[in-house]
Amino acid sequence: MAVPKKKTSVSRKGLRHAGQHHKEYAKSVVKCPTTGEFTLPHRVSPGGWYKGVKIFKTRAEKAAEAEQEETGNTENTEN
Repeated sequence: MAVPKKKTSVSRKGLRHAGQHHKEYAKSVVKCPTTGEFTLPHRVSPGGWYKGVKIFKTRAEKAAEAEQEETGNTENTEN
């Protein structure tokens, strides 16, 4: 059985453990098949899509929808 000749110092032990963090936090990025945006796997894309289903509306979509309602209401009242 192998036995170390000298005690491993705290700093040397710390240096050995310090190089492992890049493995723990490495994240793979996938491309959303619906929008083509890059996102983490098994998460909703920034556009609000998950597995081909629209989950939520983005701020830009809400603003465009509100703008259409405003312009649509003014046109209907004038006619």
